[in-house]
Amino acid sequence: MRYAILKQKAVDFFAEASFVGRIHNEAEYEQALELMDELIEDYDKYLPLIEVLSVSIEKWEEESEYFSDFNKRIAALDDGAAILRTIMDQYHLKADDLKDELGSKSLVSMILNGSRSLTRDHIQALSQRFKISPSVFFNGA
Repeated sequence: MRYAILKQKAVDFFAEASFVGRIHNEAEYEQALELMDELIEDYDKYLPLIEVLSVSIEKWEEESEYFSDFNKRIAALDDGAAILRTIMDQYHLKADDLKDELGSKSLVSMILNGSRSLTRDHIQALSQRFKISPSVFFNGA
C-alpha cells in the first residue's frame, strides 16, 4: 500500500474538517451534527467515518460547559426514574397513562422527581407492559 498518498489524503481531510477528530467550539459541534445527519443517510458506506465522528461528538458533549448542567442532572437521576422518563417520552405518555402500572398521577410525579422510588411491583408491571427486561431499571444495565 502506498501510505504517502493515504497520509496526504488524511492531512487534507482534517485540514478541511478538523472537527471530525476533535471538536473545539459550538460552531464545530454544529458542523459535526450536520455532517452526521448526512452520513447516516448511507450508514453502511460511511460507517468508519460515523464511528470516528461519533467519538468526537460524544467527547464534546461530555466535556463541554454547554452540556455540564445537563450531564450533572442526568448523573444525579435515579436509573429507574431516568428509564421511566425515557419510556414516557418515547410513548408520549403522561403520568395518568401509567396509573395501572404505578398508581396515582401524583405517585408517578414523585417517582420522576426522585422523592419516591420504583418498587419491585412497579418494575415488573412496566417490564410486562413495555416488553423490556426489569434489569434496565437498575444501575449498570
